[in-house]
Amino acid sequence: MAKASEAGGGRTSEVRRIGTSLRTVIVGLGLGLSFQAFPSIAQTPGQPPDTMAARVEACTPCHGDKGRGTSDVYFPRLAGKPAGYLYNQLVAFKNGRRKYPPMNYLLEFLTDPYLQDMADYFASQHPELPAPELTNVSQQVLAQGESLVISGDAARQIPACRSCHGPALTGMEPGIPGLLGLRPNYISAQLGAFRYGTRTAKAPDCMQTVAARLTEADVTAVAAWLASRPAPANSPPAPKGTYALPFACGSEPD
Repeated sequence: MAKASEAGGGRTSEVRRIGTSLRTVIVGLGLGLSFQAFPSIAQTPGQPPDTMAARVEACTPCHGDKGRGTSDVYFPRLAGKPAGYLYNQLVAFKNGRRKYPPMNYLLEFLTDPYLQDMADYFASQHPELPAPELTNVSQQVLAQGESLVISGDAARQIPACRSCHGPALTGMEPGIPGLLGLRPNYISAQLGAFRYGTRTAKAPDCMQTVAARLTEADVTAVAAWLASRPAPANSPPAPKGTYALPFACGSEPD
């Protein structure tokens, strides 16, 4: 009997341990389960607060505190981007339109309303932009990048980046992202993905159309110049309708 009791106690301890670990994983991944449905859990001392800020702590290692970004060149800053843009990207990862296995896996079973809540949270965060990236490209390359960003290239039907992303390059609500505070390798990788069709958006896919007209040298120049820009005095996206886009873009709602 003593052995049976001891074995039973061991199983109970193991069940408790697994239960505690499972709750920790659920909270850490921010899976959006409402603890209000489990009052005894919600009121347990030592539980983390059931807020969106707590739930998205799992995003911090890659995207930084409050989405401010990190030193990793391939993980973008999320903070302050328009909620519509962030939501579009989360849905694209969830549905497999954008392919990056860790993101696809983490978002696969989250509901669209919860993804919208995540997007709203990061859009509301406005930590300071990082310092401009030091570059080793030549002044000629930087001048080429500046020309494409500010003026475009009419002969090749390439519109200026700022004609869509705004005069201050901070984007526009609800779905056009800012281009500042990003590493040159990240910008280059995304332009390359649009050029070769590995990243797509809702038709008409304006970014794919524009990026397909860029050369490798253009991409290097644009990425280097954008990453070298200092933060503007006012970095939030421009309000919806502040300026007219040069053409229709499917990812930007009417």
